[in-house]
Amino acid sequence: MALLELSNVEVKYMDVILVLRGVSLAVEEGSVVALLGANGAGKTTTLKAISGLLKSEEGRVTDGTIVYQGERIENGDPEVIARKGIIQILEGRRVLEHLTVEENLRAGAYIAGNGARLRTDLDMVYTYFPKLKELRDKTSGYLSGGEQQMLVVGRGLMAHPKLMLLDEASLGLAPLLVEEIFQILKTVNQEEKVSMLLVEQNARAALSIAQRGYVMENGRIVLEGSTEELKDNADVKEFYMGLSAVGEKKSYRDVKHYRRRKRWLA
Repeated sequence: MALLELSNVEVKYMDVILVLRGVSLAVEEGSVVALLGANGAGKTTTLKAISGLLKSEEGRVTDGTIVYQGERIENGDPEVIARKGIIQILEGRRVLEHLTVEENLRAGAYIAGNGARLRTDLDMVYTYFPKLKELRDKTSGYLSGGEQQMLVVGRGLMAHPKLMLLDEASLGLAPLLVEEIFQILKTVNQEEKVSMLLVEQNARAALSIAQRGYVMENGRIVLEGSTEELKDNADVKEFYMGLSAVGEKKSYRDVKHYRRRKRWLA
């Protein structure tokens, strides 16, 4: 049985706006899974359906099931779901700006409720993110974008997650920082056995550490497979890696226009 399994999940906002249209995916224990797609595809809504955060936006799962460790959790309370080991790292590097780096990390330990291990957990985070140790007394609102991304991931680790949901961890970061952060995520997955579901527009970064991936468009899963299968898929290369069959970079708009024109001519 998978650690997490979504089966034909439908999500509506305000009981009117249909966003997810029968989404099915699975995350095996100890694995990294990538969920790829353009803006508005439904990726973030999928994560919020899992973590219970839909409630804060008048959304809910209206059909299908979400099963975590053999238990149905759709439309569950976000705090209860977090205490079961599902931690979502929200898009936008949402640090507690008025607190120091270490105070942010200590706030992350609240869910785990294990004060006795606080020092050990801080040392673990500082091992993965040495930069945070250097900055531990600095006010978080003054950190760079890359430093804030490290901080929110580190704060998530303080909660001892079994499953980490990461929403656009690469957004707005320089390529070298993206590579550094994703290599740290890969190490955390391997050493701490934290399963991960990565929502990304940056297919290269996500597929560099994932074992399996899904491609989402318009609230549906349109393609799935192993990392190698997706890397070799011509549509994934063209739509999400910006490469044509001859290795030529193309814009997403150009590719979409070509696809639409091709269907119309047929």
